[in-house]
Amino acid sequence: METLKEEEEYNWREVSLPAMIPVVSPPELDRETGERRRGRDIIIAVDHGPNSKHAFDWAITHLCRLADTVHLVHAISSIKNQIVYETSQELMEKLAVEAFQVAMVRTKARIVEGDTGKAICKEAERLKPAAVVMGTKGRSLIQSVLQGSVSEYCFHNCKTAPIIIVPGKDAGEESVL
Repeated sequence: METLKEEEEYNWREVSLPAMIPVVSPPELDRETGERRRGRDIIIAVDHGPNSKHAFDWAITHLCRLADTVHLVHAISSIKNQIVYETSQELMEKLAVEAFQVAMVRTKARIVEGDTGKAICKEAERLKPAAVVMGTKGRSLIQSVLQGSVSEYCFHNCKTAPIIIVPGKDAGEESVL
């Protein structure tokens, strides 16, 4: 795999999330001060696979707190392909609604163009989040070295702590959409 070049640019588009998600008001209790009140930025790398959904569910359930902002990042080959972009936008909207319903967190979404691993690392460098959460296919070390792995690339190249969620037995083989 290639190393990430600092001056390399990439294309992206913000996703306008549904207006049905209400704005989360700041915590009103006096004891919720400091880090909890300010909240953290957490990147969750998503795609249409079951392992990505499993990682998303884990992050929303175990990692996110009320004042956090979840940044959903999805890398695609071309932003100009309208069918791929619309399918990705539907995925982001669905996950944003679920994130609000489960953890009451704010959600921002961005669809980036290019190599998945590089795009995730670039977003992590831009946002400087508390964590980058992503799923993995659960391949062995030899398989991931031979075939390449986005999670392994991010593990070695991301400047923020990556949290790699290994698929559970309930993750299944079905896609999110």
